[in-house]
Amino acid sequence: MSQENVLDLDTKQVGGHTSPVLASFLGEPERASKPRRTFAKLSVLIAVYNEEATLWPCVQAVVATPLPGGLQREIVLVDDCSTDMSWEMAQRMAQRHPEIRIFRQSRNQGKGAAIRRAIEHMTGDLAIFQDADLEYDPADYPRLLKPILEGRADIVFGSRFIGEERKVLYFWHTVGNRFLTLLANMLNNTNLTDLETCYKVFVADCLKSIPLESNRFGIEPEVAAKAARNQMRTYEVPVNYNGRTYEDGKKISWRDGLAALWFIVKYRFTSNYADAGKVALDALEQAPRFNRWMYTAIRDHLGTRIAELGSGRGNLSKLLKQGANVLVTDNREEYLKELSRRWGHLPNVRVSRLDLTNPVDYAVLNDFKVDTVVCLTVLEHIEDDLSVLRRLHDAVPAGCRVVFLVPFDPKLYSKFDQEIGHFRRYSEAELEDKMRRAGLKVERQFYFNKAGVIAWWLSNTLFGQRCIKSWQVKVYNLMTPVFRILDRLLPLQGLSTVVVASKDATK
Repeated sequence: MSQENVLDLDTKQVGGHTSPVLASFLGEPERASKPRRTFAKLSVLIAVYNEEATLWPCVQAVVATPLPGGLQREIVLVDDCSTDMSWEMAQRMAQRHPEIRIFRQSRNQGKGAAIRRAIEHMTGDLAIFQDADLEYDPADYPRLLKPILEGRADIVFGSRFIGEERKVLYFWHTVGNRFLTLLANMLNNTNLTDLETCYKVFVADCLKSIPLESNRFGIEPEVAAKAARNQMRTYEVPVNYNGRTYEDGKKISWRDGLAALWFIVKYRFTSNYADAGKVALDALEQAPRFNRWMYTAIRDHLGTRIAELGSGRGNLSKLLKQGANVLVTDNREEYLKELSRRWGHLPNVRVSRLDLTNPVDYAVLNDFKVDTVVCLTVLEHIEDDLSVLRRLHDAVPAGCRVVFLVPFDPKLYSKFDQEIGHFRRYSEAELEDKMRRAGLKVERQFYFNKAGVIAWWLSNTLFGQRCIKSWQVKVYNLMTPVFRILDRLLPLQGLSTVVVASKDATK
């Protein structure tokens, strides 16, 4: 087979488009970049506790600040069971300004708990944390929003220590903050200059995807750690800071600084930084031997124009794209962005959105002229899996082969399956039967990862583990060569089953 046929160097055949690198080489104009996302509303999230002296002027400043890009604004104010007149003031402000929505905690729980409640009620597609004590100036909003509005960032931190005049305050507070920032940077592999800053701006989807836990000031290191774990695009810009003294009502103390040490370590190593499915995918990225084992198990059934359904972060895609034209798909925007950033410029890789529950999305398979569809550990997440198989049958050309890997044995179904969104573990011959009902011709079925059955039963079925641990993945990756040998020797069913089928070429 010629090199041109393998890699589709004819620009008319590269997944229906010309890559930027190839276009530049051929002297063609680079195709237009993806339209920048537009935003409609900024939610200002304010946690309040005994701020009667500053709450009114702070909210007035937020209301009066012009917003860029025609953004609307809402203020979501949560009173943390104040004992002064803060709640009464909030009620009066809400009557005057319809964009202010107010909520009250039944008991004092801390800044983090108040912010979490504000997140629950926010309706904007952008969000910013705002303290009610006038230490931070809302006039900085346009500067904070700029990297997100320009499509460069998912989160922006406002730093008190870069590029601005600043008020002279407590030496040891500064030392403590910089020590905590250094420690967090070391553990999270980031280079922030101000970990404990209040000002943080988010794309709302990103903020809502972070499972926040902290009740008090631990929310600052928690956000930084979990944003880093999720590989969110983070920027930092200078902001003005008019810090308060303790005489003015400053609340944070040395105890919070000591607690921050614990939170920095805790949230760096927690598994609760995203939904369980994403955590599992991230963990698998640390298991290159296991990923290659999965790839070699199906390699003999692959053609040269491969469509991968549910590519995630590309753990398998990086292997599929070697020597073949590959269409990588997913329904999560964050994964599509990452896949495009990593491989979207390659002439033999095309990145497209494909939601398996949306019949319209399947058209991309026919456009790509696919000869093999690969779908590993995805179908079990779809409640109506038979409809997916029927849509797939209708969308692919005659002779196209489909390769599915799914979790096996309903007796092993566990809390972990529930947490990562599995509707089922497949019983014997269940997937083959559904493929036949969808019109596909089953060619082969075989088991995969027999040794994993014991480990799965112990950790997930017997002990009720709800998420995969990083150390478990690393141990499994280390032991993969042994497990590959056992797969050939053990007379057992596997943790997963692989079914290879095709669309009848005679029809």
